[in-house]
Amino acid sequence: MAEAERIIGTPDIPEAAGAEPAQSGGQATSGERSDSGGGQAPDEPPGSGPASGSGETAAPDGPSSDADGAAGEAGQSRGPRRIAVLFAVAALAYALDLVSKMIVVAKLEHHEPIEIIGDWLRFEAIRNAGAAFGFGEAFTIIFTVIAAAVIVVIIRLARKLYSLPWAVALGLLLGGALGNLTDRIFRSPGVFEGAVVDFIAPKGFAVFNLADSAIVCGGVLIVLLSFRGLDPDGTVHKD
Repeated sequence: MAEAERIIGTPDIPEAAGAEPAQSGGQATSGERSDSGGGQAPDEPPGSGPASGSGETAAPDGPSSDADGAAGEAGQSRGPRRIAVLFAVAALAYALDLVSKMIVVAKLEHHEPIEIIGDWLRFEAIRNAGAAFGFGEAFTIIFTVIAAAVIVVIIRLARKLYSLPWAVALGLLLGGALGNLTDRIFRSPGVFEGAVVDFIAPKGFAVFNLADSAIVCGGVLIVLLSFRGLDPDGTVHKD
């Protein structure tokens, strides 16, 4: 009987031994599948793993970089446009002042004044050794140096100029300063001591020229822009 049981039981031992390797093999296969899948469930949609996460991070960076580049190009192109406005206004103011003075010297100097609006406004050619509107005739050289310094400051400030109103204001100042400085250098009695040609004579007011007008208009505009909090670089300061 014992021998019969032994004969009958001997086939069971390989079956049990074979079942365990099969079970362990199934677990190993499941483990390998788990390792190769990176912990991703089978029913997860494609692209939700780490690779898609890195793709989502890179996507916003592309448009942002393009926007930053476009903003930088816009800032660079805006600067020369404002500088061009400054020098265009300065050139116009300077040309009008120069031409008007040439006409006055040729046609009006040493002649009777020309009445424009009765006694209220007339053209009268005079030589002014002082500052604008005939002030400070004893300091001609000092005013010449100040005018030259103003021109240098405006030219240096133009590199950071992004505001159109400031470009107009500084252009008026630059054109007016150049107009009077030209008289100081090239007119008698000598270099840096030349007398400025004035010819606009309102009743009860000092005689002036177009360069003086440009300087005053530019200065008033700068004061208004400063009160509004607008800087030459285009930024606005609000209290």
